[in-house]
Amino acid sequence: MKTSRLLNTRILGIDPGTNALGYGLIDIDDNGAKVLDAGTIRLSGFELHQLKLREIFLQLQDVIETYLPAVLAIEAPFYGKNVQSMLKLGRAQGVAIAAGITMGLEIVEYSPKKVKQSVTGNGNAAKEQVAAMLVNLLGSHVRGETLDATDALAVAYCHFQHTNGIFLPSANAQSWKQFVRDNPDRIS
Repeated sequence: MKTSRLLNTRILGIDPGTNALGYGLIDIDDNGAKVLDAGTIRLSGFELHQLKLREIFLQLQDVIETYLPAVLAIEAPFYGKNVQSMLKLGRAQGVAIAAGITMGLEIVEYSPKKVKQSVTGNGNAAKEQVAAMLVNLLGSHVRGETLDATDALAVAYCHFQHTNGIFLPSANAQSWKQFVRDNPDRIS
């Protein structure tokens, strides 16, 4: 479902994790998207899972209070081989969503494949490819961030694209040629 255009809006992107949770904030205005902040909440120092979840909730509330985003875009957990890891990741995602709901944010969720497709044109891109493409899309101030933080920025950028009707084509060459023809202002 496509929502209305986001102009003069702030988006908080979240890449959930139980050892490291990435967050990224982008501002949207008439000139497009620009990075406001990005970082990683480190949780490996907390022994108990419940303490990690509490820390996620508290730190995300601080981020939300500091930057006042309108939307929380979060990456959906994907099914992996380790069911316990997936359950823990789902809890981290749920707590992040709860922090956003508590603060009155609109919540949207995107699959990892959709996020990668939106940023790189390839739903199977590596984290490093996503980070490199974000440097091109959002500027050099993305350099030096952790892959958790760049993944979170990618989630925020994915939401920007989907709400503003900007879609990168799939990885086939013909669609890239069409994209370049249709969007000369987006090619540098």
